[in-house]
Amino acid sequence: MERERWLGLYQLACELSRGWCFGHRYSVACIVGVYLWAVVHDRPTSWACQKINWPADLRVGPLPSQSTMSRRLRSQAVQELLKVLENALKNATSPPSEAEPTVVIDAKPLPIGNYSKDPDAKWGRGAGGQANGYKLYAVWGSAAVPEAWTICSMNVSEKTVAPELLRHTPSAAWLLGDSQYDSNHLFDFAFEQGQQLLAPRRKKGRFGHHYQSPHRCFSVSLLEGDGWSAFHSARTNIERKFGNWTSFGGGLAPLPSWVRRLHRVTLWVQAKLLVNAQRTLLSGLAIA
Repeated sequence: MERERWLGLYQLACELSRGWCFGHRYSVACIVGVYLWAVVHDRPTSWACQKINWPADLRVGPLPSQSTMSRRLRSQAVQELLKVLENALKNATSPPSEAEPTVVIDAKPLPIGNYSKDPDAKWGRGAGGQANGYKLYAVWGSAAVPEAWTICSMNVSEKTVAPELLRHTPSAAWLLGDSQYDSNHLFDFAFEQGQQLLAPRRKKGRFGHHYQSPHRCFSVSLLEGDGWSAFHSARTNIERKFGNWTSFGGGLAPLPSWVRRLHRVTLWVQAKLLVNAQRTLLSGLAIA
């Protein structure tokens, strides 16, 4: 299956970058294709630069060196093509509609070793306790690719990253979050972006005398009334997204030892998003 997923992504990259001429020996699609070959097999980029690791019928031509890959992967053209690929797969795996009725916001810890020397990784709240590493912050709709996402170190809180994600999220009737998003400022900001945030209170009881967002008050009355069951059922959507993304060969496993520093983690996660979206497209999985 790795072969079919890679081939679909590489053919799409070639199609979307047709006519992109930058005077380099290796095309943008070639650089992206070589990197995706490494990612889909959970191998370092240097592994994909070796002829022996390619079937004869899939080789993209003369292979770039590791140093060329390292330099070109950080170029604007490669970043642009990856983003175009992401948008194309988002459109291909989302049912046609005018707007998403519901989107879900959450974060997924990406821990690394406790004794890693990675200067970009930080200690923060992970799954089940403190952990060292990074986090994926994402807003998911019905597509196999998030509506918006970013990578930060583990110590950055969800409330801090949420406004930037919402700026890049299309309007939706409902934005579902967990108690980490229970913030008056965030409720007001989400409403300004065209979404009604629903998030359970971190501490139940009286509101107190400080400012209370009317949108937070609405969320509390709904979730502490008759709306909890429907909210909980819809909120599990993002757990399925994260679960499906990590439950197949070539999916997002724990970050390997060669994926360190923020720019490499971001590139690796983006490539894994593309692989998962292509898997969804090939298998015809229902987007729920």
